[in-house]
Amino acid sequence: MVEKFKITASERKLEEKANKLRHNGLIPAIIYGKGKEPMPLTVDEHAFELCYREAGGNSIVAVDIKKLDGSDSTKNALIYKVASDPVTDQTLHIDFLQIRMDEKITASIPLKFVGDSVAVIEQGGSLLTHLDEVEVECLPKDMPHEIEVDITSLIDFEAVIHVSDIKVPEGVALLSDPEEVVVYVEEPRSEEELAELEEPVTPEEEMPPSEHGEE
Repeated sequence: MVEKFKITASERKLEEKANKLRHNGLIPAIIYGKGKEPMPLTVDEHAFELCYREAGGNSIVAVDIKKLDGSDSTKNALIYKVASDPVTDQTLHIDFLQIRMDEKITASIPLKFVGDSVAVIEQGGSLLTHLDEVEVECLPKDMPHEIEVDITSLIDFEAVIHVSDIKVPEGVALLSDPEEVVVYVEEPRSEEELAELEEPVTPEEEMPPSEHGEE
């Protein structure tokens, strides 16, 4: 059975001011989907933060909507986009993407690197990640919250993990370029290279004053 998170929302009038809503502890939001009329909403800020912390962006959320006409409806959705204030980190707006459980969807799934690399532990290399998420396609019920990437195969500085090397759960298809590099280990710098980095930078010689314009 698919685990679904729940959150309550209320339909809102478009003329309601966003700043006033936020001042009252509400987050402006919208829910939309393929062939669906977009509906503006408000969501309680505290309730959303709790839900988002647990569900993230790749879990199905049951959005219980209280409509302006007094009726209620529940929509299956993903938390598709979250706009936040860059200074305060306050959530400013939420996009819910309404989904159908019998239709495949695409999403970007974060990667979680697990295991130990011999090239890092025993040879002093630095683990460099080129990708931290991949794009997948699957039914909503098969959508993973994250995808693990085992780095134990990175046994030397020649070893590289590509997208094609990632193992995904059954029912999930990778859409990212299979040849794209995901992670590798960089060889440690030699003593000569480190010494060069520590050398003081010689300031450029001062240019002689221009003779143009001199009396």
